[in-house]
Amino acid sequence: MTTCAVKGGCPSDYAAVSISLLSIFLLIGKAVAPHLIHKIALPKGSSFWLVTLQIIASFNLIVSIVMSLGFLRFKRGYWWSSCYIWAVWVEGPLGFGLLLSSRIVQAFQLYYIFVRRRLPPIRSFIFLPLVLLPWIIGAAFLHTKKPLNNRCHMRTQWIIPVICLHALYVAAMVGFTAAIRHIEFRFHELKDLWRGILVSTCSIGIWVIAYILNETHEDIPLVQIVTRFLILTSVLVLVFFSISISQPLLSLMSLRKNEHQEYSTMMGRALGIPDSGLLVQTESVQSVDSNEPFDKLLSNRRFRQSFMEFADSCLAGESVHFYEEVQQLDRIPDSDHVRRIYMARHIIDRYIAPGATMEVNISHRCRQEILSTLDLAHANLFKNALIELIHLMKMNLANDYWSSTFYMKLKDEAAMKTVDHELETGGWNFSQRLSSVHCTDDPFHQEHSPRKLGSSTNRDTELQLREKFP
Repeated sequence: MTTCAVKGGCPSDYAAVSISLLSIFLLIGKAVAPHLIHKIALPKGSSFWLVTLQIIASFNLIVSIVMSLGFLRFKRGYWWSSCYIWAVWVEGPLGFGLLLSSRIVQAFQLYYIFVRRRLPPIRSFIFLPLVLLPWIIGAAFLHTKKPLNNRCHMRTQWIIPVICLHALYVAAMVGFTAAIRHIEFRFHELKDLWRGILVSTCSIGIWVIAYILNETHEDIPLVQIVTRFLILTSVLVLVFFSISISQPLLSLMSLRKNEHQEYSTMMGRALGIPDSGLLVQTESVQSVDSNEPFDKLLSNRRFRQSFMEFADSCLAGESVHFYEEVQQLDRIPDSDHVRRIYMARHIIDRYIAPGATMEVNISHRCRQEILSTLDLAHANLFKNALIELIHLMKMNLANDYWSSTFYMKLKDEAAMKTVDHELETGGWNFSQRLSSVHCTDDPFHQEHSPRKLGSSTNRDTELQLREKFP
């Protein structure tokens, strides 16, 4: 036991490493499975790469602890086994530092979007290196001074500043989280931040206790083994409970596994917007007239659905989908700022931001007007973009639509609906009639009462039976 306690390779060490590898695979599966199962395209922008960086940082953190604390028995004579590679660079800037920095960037985004009601003034891919810079400077300083011994341990005068740096980043997370604590988030973002803070703080506490036990009881092998195991398991807890992979669309899809949903209506459903993209069965039947203004035609849901299918078949449906989602945004009351911001941010990320998955063709001035807005909940945020896109659809798609099979199908459906509607509301009565002659037109002026006819028929039948059976 003494040998494995010092050089690594104890059964408990291999058990901890096996659990770590399994946990990493489960973490990757948790992030990828919703996209594979529900066939959702991977999101672009910070919503994707911030989560990816957290997974990479978690993997680096676990591997660095395994290598630096000697969970596996190997010689340290090789350059790749250097303590300064694993215990300084991989565990610091590329591990715990990157993990907490990504969470701070997420909290920073939530603060600006929901508290300041505007997009962050600095892009995430620029802000993250700035937040990570103190870790890089600290790692370079430690690499220069070389304070580690052959077991990758630091002396007390070095460990205190390192722990303070960890605590400083947790305090920054607490500051941003406290600034948004009054926002009523729809998808548990605040809960995820508080959970990450709590778990990060507990992990730092476990690391401090493990360091003290290692330094004060270095001659007790059992203490060395137990503290190593506790450090690695604390990292696993940190990895799983400090990373938030939940997103609105994925949350909705987990509730709608057996239903086929249009992607353009999913955010509306997730936010509880009434009749998001649905055709109401009781909606009045209206004939479509090509001479009507195009913006008025788009307000007809049946026409809009048919026109959307036509535009999608021409690979030019992003403008119609944009119109549909802006209509959903308009159904949210102006006083409900949180839901309006959710929907506006979703529209910007999907249609307005440069390189978006369904980027619409609007002018640069209009795009910058939206991206630099001072109020994401403003009622007329997308008004100018809608005007431009309606004009574009009218010029490029409308003429081809009137001669397409989609319009013919819509006309046939409208005609059938009109006939059915007239039959239901036009006063027709298909009950069995006794006579097609009305009383006023009867030359004998006799009443054709069912009761009287029924009684006379019974009397005739009775007379016939008496004649047949006297």
